[in-house]
Amino acid sequence: MVTDPIADMLTRLRNASTARLERAEMPHSKMKERVAQILKDEGYIEGFTAEGTAPGKLTLHLKYGPDRGSAFIGIRRTSRPGRRVYVGHRDIPRVHNGLGVAILSTSRGLMTDRTARAERIGGEVVCEVW
Repeated sequence: MVTDPIADMLTRLRNASTARLERAEMPHSKMKERVAQILKDEGYIEGFTAEGTAPGKLTLHLKYGPDRGSAFIGIRRTSRPGRRVYVGHRDIPRVHNGLGVAILSTSRGLMTDRTARAERIGGEVVCEVW
């Protein structure tokens, strides 16, 4: 049993990228699927496939540059079960001066920091990717 499924997802993604694997597989959940969708929309992964229902499998297809460098340099879990991080819309962090993206869990679902700022809505900072 995993205590923090999102941290597990990010660790699997980081490890697969370091090992230069084509894909990273993990247990499926709606929140992980939404994080994967945001990573795809922002260009950090090529795509993902969700197989099965509740205990299904989520496969992320990693993206690399011409020199086989990863599409992202770093990925960090910000809000953890032991220390939740909530911010208002004025205090949403800018990841690497706007070059990265923060993923927030808001009352309107998961969204990027830019979208949350535009909609003037705060929430829990799930993770940061740069």
